Amino acid sequence: MLQKLSTFPGVPGPVVVIVMDGYGIPKTDVGSAIAAARKPTLDALFAECPHITLRAHGTAVGMPSDDDMGNSEVGHNAIGAGQVYAQGAALVANAIADGAIWAGEAWQQIVAGAKAAGRGVIHFIGLFSDGNVHSHIDHLKAMVAQAKAEGVKTVRIHALLDGRDVPETSALDYVVPFEAFLAELSTDGFDARIASGGGRQYITMDRYDANWAMVERGWKTHVLGEGPQFANATEAVKGLREQTPGTIDQDLPEFIIADAGQPIGTIQDGDSVVFYNFRGDRAIEITRAFVEADFDKFDRVRTPSVTYAGMLQYDGDLQLPKRFLVAPPAIKDTSGEWFSKMGLAQFACSETQKFGHVTYFWNGNRSGKFDGETWQEVPSDVVPFEQRPWMKAAEITDAMIAALQSGQYKLLRCNYANGDMVGHTGNFRAATMAVEAVDLALARLLPAIQAAGGVALITADHGNADEMFELDKKTKQPAQNKDGSFKAKTAHTLNPVPLVLFDKVTGGKLGLQQTDTAGLSSIAATVANLVGLEKHEKWDESVLVVK
Repeated sequence: MLQKLSTFPGVPGPVVVIVMDGYGIPKTDVGSAIAAARKPTLDALFAECPHITLRAHGTAVGMPSDDDMGNSEVGHNAIGAGQVYAQGAALVANAIADGAIWAGEAWQQIVAGAKAAGRGVIHFIGLFSDGNVHSHIDHLKAMVAQAKAEGVKTVRIHALLDGRDVPETSALDYVVPFEAFLAELSTDGFDARIASGGGRQYITMDRYDANWAMVERGWKTHVLGEGPQFANATEAVKGLREQTPGTIDQDLPEFIIADAGQPIGTIQDGDSVVFYNFRGDRAIEITRAFVEADFDKFDRVRTPSVTYAGMLQYDGDLQLPKRFLVAPPAIKDTSGEWFSKMGLAQFACSETQKFGHVTYFWNGNRSGKFDGETWQEVPSDVVPFEQRPWMKAAEITDAMIAALQSGQYKLLRCNYANGDMVGHTGNFRAATMAVEAVDLALARLLPAIQAAGGVALITADHGNADEMFELDKKTKQPAQNKDGSFKAKTAHTLNPVPLVLFDKVTGGKLGLQQTDTAGLSSIAATVANLVGLEKHEKWDESVLVVK
């Protein structure tokens, strides 16, 4: 039953949720681009406004354990849903542990499809690390071993090097032991090898239609076998590092493993293909290239007829792909849907890199708009983010101000991608500029919110720019390279994120309550209270205090 709050009628104007992507609360200023940035607007907010911290990683956002960092997907799921659902990593780990994945129809079709062709080949494509944000290498190991157990003769792995959710030059830490694992498993007529690969930001794993050339390079690498040839993946990583000094793993070029000049793992008619990432945003485009008959984003040259499956279904509305190994969480009663049913008009905006997060992920992995929703995408620049760390913060702010001034919307939300996307580059100076760009944007946006009689909740989905250096496990101080420079950290952090209440319209009636359980999922109920409503019964508790 939807009820008005008896103690607070709601703010007169709109309620705005501002997500500063990648903005955590650092444990130390050393290595924090946030601490190093000049940010007078944010400094004033923290000095003058009610603020608390929210949990944004681990079990608080549906990950398997509190050792797992949060990410933008699960973070926006939690913010938008107001609830915590078991997320991809946990779903897959559980399905492997209890054997449900092997009993599922999709896995059985993958195995049967490979065997039926006579070639008996299963290809696994995905992010090659234990970052547990898009994939986990243990899931891959389990599938390779199961394929052998079920009589598949040949496995080929197409390894997308990480260096983003794990240390930036850690590829050999995964490649070397994995190739040893494959060699040990390759007995009794079973042949499993890494066949191709490259950096995740160079091939295959584009998202939101930002750079289809990446996907085309991946197609040519994995399917057609085009690229520089090496004897094995270990030699490939070493060779590419020699050829491109200073290039971190995520940006390494493509490579092909070949015998006597012939690629060992091109994808052919009758093969089976599993894209083993569980996270959807960077899996959709390569999936489309495999499954769409009328695909037109690039010339595929040759389109093999394969049995294709994703680890999860990456887009439920579009049914991409139709075959998937593990069912995704069924996220229901999201804030977007609930507020739509209440007749509240909503506006969502970000640039391409995070547009899906304030729409698709916010709405519970749903592509379509709810009634009363307006979405505005600002096209991202297709350049390395450290070259333009301001990204599209100004343009997002323009759109948000125009939406506020229109008077059409009671609820607005936006995402500034800077702290995350630039933080992932490992470039410290660029990351400080990224934070400063968001600060400048807030200096323009907050007065417009106040002028509209509204309030804002300023938060983040996870940390990133708050820790730009790897920490030594023993000393807890920034780890150093041999030349004395600090080792760059490109992954997300385990730090909490802020929640700041910007309120210049109620005369100080509103505050925020810090609790041990406060997390990203607390935001939806807090927004409901700010518009004068009791929260949905399924949502986690609000942190709003009415004085």
